Amino acid sequence: VQLQASGGGLVQAGGSLRLSCAASGRIFIFNNYCVGWFRQAPGKEREFVAAISGSGDYTYYADSVTGRFTISRDNDKNTAYLHMNSSKPEDTAVYYCAARRYVCGTYTQTGTYNYWGQGTQVTVSS
Repeated sequence: VQLQASGGGLVQAGGSLRLSCAASGRIFIFNNYCVGWFRQAPGKEREFVAAISGSGDYTYYADSVTGRFTISRDNDKNTAYLHMNSSKPEDTAVYYCAARRYVCGTYTQTGTYNYWGQGTQVTVSS
């Protein structure tokens, strides 16, 4: 499974961005995979942002983004999204998408995921 994250950029505080995570693979059924978003700011550890079950029925969020970010997916397009609203300067980081087969399980932990995208930079200016 290959993951390609995109959509990052520069946004002013209070603004919005939509990140995309496009998945591909030779033998691959996207709705069998839980997808998570993580972020890593300079000098900090990678942290959990949000996750979504394969069907899209279940979503999970870090406290720091609850009410501002929304995770979604389009299984017909093999793509997951992170909608960032009411952005804050502390949201500045490289954002990574990740996937694991079947249930999300311990979705906040990086070790839970088998596949990772390359990351996309998000910068929120004050």
